[in-house]
Amino acid sequence: MHIAIAGNIGSGKTTLTNMLAKHYGWIPRFESVTFNPYLEDYYKDMKRWSFCLEVYFLKERFKDSLEIAGSNDVIVQDRSIFEGVYVFAANNMSQGNLSKQDFETYMNLFSAMMSVTPEPDLMIYLKSSLQHLVAQIQKRGREYEQSMPIEYLQGLNERYDDFIYNRYKGRVLVVEADGMNFKENPKDFAAITDRIDSLLYGLFPE
Repeated sequence: MHIAIAGNIGSGKTTLTNMLAKHYGWIPRFESVTFNPYLEDYYKDMKRWSFCLEVYFLKERFKDSLEIAGSNDVIVQDRSIFEGVYVFAANNMSQGNLSKQDFETYMNLFSAMMSVTPEPDLMIYLKSSLQHLVAQIQKRGREYEQSMPIEYLQGLNERYDDFIYNRYKGRVLVVEADGMNFKENPKDFAAITDRIDSLLYGLFPE
């Protein structure tokens, strides 16, 4: 089984992935952020490095998707290949960081990958306001994120909503992250796991 955690930068995906893995005994799978050789350069010059960054992420997420599809374990994944395409790459295209030619090349690569890339069994979307995301990004203090344009973050948020509500056809659980502290508050975390239990194991799924 494949569970994907979706959400904008700073929404709490990694924290929730770790907590769900521990709670259910699932295997966590994380995206390559720390080891991405283009990430810091990208935040300094988005137009120069967008194509390199997006292709690198696409390659890594495709490898993850193949490994997950071939596994007999229940895997919870921090961000799926679908978000990388329909949210991040699309946002770079819309904001002029990717040329039309580069975006078409990228989408052709993605289309070829889709023949062997199934949708997750469940996608959990951490829906967050811009104010919540900014506060979380400032709190965790990653230097390369502090210079991120607010317009870029807002564009991602809009595309996440469009992706989840209009484009993605798989099963989704939407969690309103504003006002929740599932890391520190057991009741908030239980509210999420109760809904997961209902969807995956319950007699009366949502």
